[in-house]
Amino acid sequence: MSDIVVRAGSSVFDMIKDGGFDWNRITHYIGPGAGPRWLIASGFDLTLLGNEVLGNRAPITLVGSSAGALRFAAWIQPEYEKSYRNLIEAYISMTFSRRDDSGSILRAISTLINDYIEDDALPFALASKRYRLAIITARARNLTASERALLQGLGMGAAFLFNAFSHVMIRLFFQRVIFYGGAIPPQFCLGKGFKGKFVPLDVVNFKHVIMASSSIPLVVAGVRDIYGAQNGIYRDGGLTDYHLNQRYAFKEDEVTLLFSHQRRIIPGWMDKKLTYRKPLGENLENILMVYPSEEFVQKLPGGKVPDRQDFKTFVNDPKTRMENWRKAVKLSETLGDEFLEMVASGKIRTIVKKM
Repeated sequence: MSDIVVRAGSSVFDMIKDGGFDWNRITHYIGPGAGPRWLIASGFDLTLLGNEVLGNRAPITLVGSSAGALRFAAWIQPEYEKSYRNLIEAYISMTFSRRDDSGSILRAISTLINDYIEDDALPFALASKRYRLAIITARARNLTASERALLQGLGMGAAFLFNAFSHVMIRLFFQRVIFYGGAIPPQFCLGKGFKGKFVPLDVVNFKHVIMASSSIPLVVAGVRDIYGAQNGIYRDGGLTDYHLNQRYAFKEDEVTLLFSHQRRIIPGWMDKKLTYRKPLGENLENILMVYPSEEFVQKLPGGKVPDRQDFKTFVNDPKTRMENWRKAVKLSETLGDEFLEMVASGKIRTIVKKM
């Protein structure tokens, strides 16, 4: 049995069936917000990085929110594999206690970022010829911008109710802000359907942006007044773009790659419990999605993908959590190799399923 499942939107499905798919058609790679679930993407990422299959004809845009931002910040470093592996180890090694508050957790994330990204490497990273970074953050509005737990909780509750009524109403509470690398904004930021703002990444705001995109409401403090952007409190990019909530590739022959931990694609963070909420069909047309099979998940410790609840479950036994997560990373090492073999052999034409 295969350890991965491959699904494709209508345009990509037809392309693969016709034998017209190749790596150079991938123009975007999406790193969704996923918390610790991103750890099983590590083998896939490192395989793609090591084989240099992306960005050969033209730079590929790496779009990440929350955990995706952490991953892709490593992709553009001079020693990308070292940086990525340092991220894995630093992330797994984080420990929290019941005494931690939102401020101390934000400081822990800042330490994590400094553990795998060197300040001296940022000019090189931002000048990458192969990859262009696009990090999604959410600028908080109204009560969601408060750092007082009660007021922020009231704001989040109102945001959930309004969002349940209509997904567009999340904009009353959070504004999508894309921080991008490169000389010009990514094409998707200039399209008619884009709702938000875009700001250049630079050596001054880089780490603050990565930290902001990981600032989970009511858990992690927000990041205030990021250099180059409108003043305010910036939080987790998953609030507006959790897995996939906009269209990235517009041409029929362009492909957007998405590696996820599960089949269901959740548009925004507040849609997690809204099982009826799905991405717009047009946003899926150019998607090539890879995710672990049920058989693979059953091999993982506890028969599940690592998640944020593990921090609480093993709060008094962090050693067991770390061992479980390292085992999950080890087991995921072959997922990228399996996908590369599917593409190289042409088996992807018989394996791919429609989304």
